[in-house]
Amino acid sequence: MFSRRFGFLNKDCCQAGGHNISLVQSHILYEIDRQHHPSIQQVAETLGTDITTFSRQVQSLVKIGLVSKTPAPSDRRIFILSLTAEGKEVADDIDKQMNQFLECVFSNMSQDEREMVVQAIHLLNRNMEKTNKCCTTPIG
Repeated sequence: MFSRRFGFLNKDCCQAGGHNISLVQSHILYEIDRQHHPSIQQVAETLGTDITTFSRQVQSLVKIGLVSKTPAPSDRRIFILSLTAEGKEVADDIDKQMNQFLECVFSNMSQDEREMVVQAIHLLNRNMEKTNKCCTTPIG
C-alpha cells in the first residue's frame, strides 16, 4: 500500500518540463545532479543497476535532451554524465514536486509525529544497509 501511495509502481513518476519521467529516470537525474559529472559506472553502482539496463536508460535521457554523455579525457572508454540546462530544470522541478508532496503529507502530522517518522526512516535505512538480502531474494 505504501508503494502504491508513493507512486513507486507507476510507469511515470512525474511530469516535468513537458516530459513524462519514469522513477528510474528521476533517480538517474538526481544522482547526476548530486554527484556532479559522474561516470556512467559510478551512477549505475550508486543505484545498484545493471550497467546494460542503466546504459539504455541514460541513452533515453540523452535522446530527449536532458543528459549529455561525453568521453572522459583520461580514458575515452569511460563516459561522464552531466545534466543539460533543460535536464537541470527538470531535475529541479522533480525535486520541487517531491518536496511539495512531502510537505503536504507532513502537514497532517504533529511535530512529534514528524520526528518519529524521520527517526523511523533513518532506523529502517540503517538496518537495510546491514542486510545482504534483497527484495528479489526468494523467501524460504
